[in-house]
Amino acid sequence: MKNLFYILMFIFPVVAAAQQSWYNSSPSYAAWMNVGNAGFSAGDAYNTSLAFSLSGEPYVAYSDVGNSYKATVMKFNGTSWIIVGNAGFSASEAAGTSLAFSPSGIPYVAYYDAGSSGKATVMKYDGTNWVNVGNTGFSLGSAGGTSLAFSPSGEPYVAYTDGLNYSKATVMKFDGTTWLTVGNAGFSAGEADSKSIALSPSGQPYVAYVDRGNSQKATVMKFDGSNWVNVGNAGFSAGQADYISLTFSPFGAPYIAYQDYGNSKKATVKKFDGTNWVNVGNAGFSAGEEGFTSLAFDQSGEPNVAYNDIGHSGKATVMKFNGTNWVNVGTPGFSAGVVQYTSLAFSLSGQPYVAYKDFGNSGKATVMKYDYPTGIIEPQHSQISVYPNPASTQITIETSTITSQSQLSISNLGGQQLITRQITLPKTQVDISTLPQGVWSNGTVDCFIERNDLWVKFYLLYGRQYRICWGY
Repeated sequence: MKNLFYILMFIFPVVAAAQQSWYNSSPSYAAWMNVGNAGFSAGDAYNTSLAFSLSGEPYVAYSDVGNSYKATVMKFNGTSWIIVGNAGFSASEAAGTSLAFSPSGIPYVAYYDAGSSGKATVMKYDGTNWVNVGNTGFSLGSAGGTSLAFSPSGEPYVAYTDGLNYSKATVMKFDGTTWLTVGNAGFSAGEADSKSIALSPSGQPYVAYVDRGNSQKATVMKFDGSNWVNVGNAGFSAGQADYISLTFSPFGAPYIAYQDYGNSKKATVKKFDGTNWVNVGNAGFSAGEEGFTSLAFDQSGEPNVAYNDIGHSGKATVMKFNGTNWVNVGTPGFSAGVVQYTSLAFSLSGQPYVAYKDFGNSGKATVMKYDYPTGIIEPQHSQISVYPNPASTQITIETSTITSQSQLSISNLGGQQLITRQITLPKTQVDISTLPQGVWSNGTVDCFIERNDLWVKFYLLYGRQYRICWGY
């Protein structure tokens, strides 16, 4: 089946405004505000993990003190936060909850399973119930600090600290039947803490961690198909690292954010340039010491970091790199009180959302977004949708704005137009059956396409699966 990868849509006059996240040029009245009620969980919430469904709803997974420390997932339905399936759905206490959506839109949660001798368990929501993915407690030994991500083909990967292998890093994947070890178990040089897993656009698993085999500095390794190998130098950070967050930029480069002991425990972000890990802007850019670092990319391809900001009384702060400097997104220290377990993600329209354990609300879960207050009208762009995705023979383009210049163009990276079509109706169907096949890779907020000579950035404007793309 062919996947729909590149739709270079030149539907004027939308193009000029669409290539930036809306908040990059938002007026001064934009502000951080609660999504639904603050402190919406039944009790204290640990290890809050935020992700968006393919339909655009924010989901939060956490260890739920109100339900015997078991795993709970809630989603915001546009009005209120509601339980997804049963509250406290895990068989026993769950720690280190990590939430991710499969490419087909199914929510999965990985966690340390106290009822299985502290081994790793993954569950998914089948639309009615939370069900086990493979065996419960599938890891070889106890699994600390679970981190979950998906391959482009939809296989879930879990990285963890492996109690059976001297607390080194291990990664396992589910092949549809069984959980399999990826490469060698315990592949890190020494004990591995604060792990973060991400898969490259081509599907290679990368793991970042605090490397006790290298003076507790940051190390990133990738699986090359046979072995786990270092990405750049092992222990590349200036000093000890903690609260590591790894993700890929829209252009395919791995980035890492962390608490940087070499820079007064402030936030630092580095990227791998193909040879070395280099600073993105200044090292130690936060106002003061920080923790619970969470890294994500916005629609414009700019890295954003959310964290517990000791420089602002331990409250939540988000900063982004604008190409020159790290700048605050809205007011720093915007939360009601001290926060922990900050988790950053972007909505389908490009708004930053942050979930956290909220000590301003009895340690319960809170989610805030950077948006316009009630009564303020957001700048509106033309609504455009493209479906179905994936597609094999035909796609449908719907747009609310049509001018004499409205045109659809599907092109490759070299600029060769493969399909062109005037847009004269609100709904246009396009035959794509003659287009070559490709490989689809879905990230948290960005998407790449690879089709031989094709490499085009997608902008998530009006739908997570149904994207609008402007080519280069």
